[in-house]
Amino acid sequence: MNARKSLTAVVLVVALGVGYTSMSTAPVLRDDAYSYHGDTKWHTDYERAATIADEQNRPMLVYFWTTWCTYCEDYDENVYSDPTVRDRLDEFVLVAVNLDNDGSRTSELVNRYDANYPPQLVATHPNGTRLVKINGYVERDRFLSHLDRAERRMDR
Repeated sequence: MNARKSLTAVVLVVALGVGYTSMSTAPVLRDDAYSYHGDTKWHTDYERAATIADEQNRPMLVYFWTTWCTYCEDYDENVYSDPTVRDRLDEFVLVAVNLDNDGSRTSELVNRYDANYPPQLVATHPNGTRLVKINGYVERDRFLSHLDRAERRMDR
């Protein structure tokens, strides 16, 4: 093997090693630890959440997210962790839908609420009717105003 081929092989191996190491050491957001929502608890079973919302006549907030979504991390750090937001979220039945899950239920929810990228939130009536949709990341005050609007529409 000549020097040029050897150098190319070494560069390729180093690049793959750096890539593998960075992927292996990156923080992983987890469904089961609720680590992606400022320690707020979100259901992952839509049907169960809908039953609770119906029984308690509360609106639902469906959050479409992924582990690789940087704006989802911004929600975690800047919005969900805020005490005022957390108090307001208690008024909703929360459902987190990981868009990386390619199950049929996820696909159905994505199609129903036209949520094809993260982050998106949809506030719904317990019967599933859409009240408010939040596309992308919004700051705390705007997020709260969306929740207000959803509750006003729920009361009609």
